[in-house]
Amino acid sequence: MAAPATDSPPYLTKEWLAAHLGEERREADLLSEVREAIFGAQDGVTSILVVVITVATATNQRYAVLVAGIAAALAEILSMAAGEYMSSKSQREIFLAQIAKERQEVAERPGESEAEVAYMLEQEGLSEPAARRVAAELAGAPGVLLKTMVEKELGLTVEEGHSALQGALVLAATFAIASLIPLAPFFVFEPHVALFVAIALAAVSMFALGFAKSRLTGRNPVVSGLEIVGLVLAASVGGWIFGTLLPHALGFAAGAG
Repeated sequence: MAAPATDSPPYLTKEWLAAHLGEERREADLLSEVREAIFGAQDGVTSILVVVITVATATNQRYAVLVAGIAAALAEILSMAAGEYMSSKSQREIFLAQIAKERQEVAERPGESEAEVAYMLEQEGLSEPAARRVAAELAGAPGVLLKTMVEKELGLTVEEGHSALQGALVLAATFAIASLIPLAPFFVFEPHVALFVAIALAAVSMFALGFAKSRLTGRNPVVSGLEIVGLVLAASVGGWIFGTLLPHALGFAAGAG
């Protein structure tokens, strides 16, 4: 009696492959947004911490610290959001122009495009006959040939990624939330106390951010956390130095004027 046929592995079905590839692409897009969120959070805490430490050390006035901190946060939020939007939009427009140029080459000089793809495949390790065969197969589908050229020659993708506006909003939102960490203590405590509370909160939050980031990077979580804490402490020292020297420098300038 013949043995029953075993089921084919799921990865041999087109449905499974389509779902799996779609999931991996969504994860790649999510990682891009996570990168922007991490950058916004780190910059929000560090830059505003420097501002509040500098102003608190120089003036010891809660009102001055809050005005300067809020003004700096608003300026950074608007500037970073606009910068991220324009840079992402400009980058995408440049990519689209390069893709259009390659599309024209495929349409007008298909033999040249096929030869380029064969050469690139050979450089990646295929034998020359195999590279020529694969390139010839790709040339039978101009759209596939175009995507192969764009990805291998330019390192680009034909598909749209997340929008420039989405990236700008993620960056602005994370910066805004993170900037509240060094600012919040000055709503509650006097400057000389709030200063140390702000540094402690910033260090703890940045350690947590580095710890969480290690889940994506695979690095040692403690080392990843301490690395960002080191940046916070360096920024704190810098803010304290400038806050100490600034009144003397401004007083000297006023006296000289």
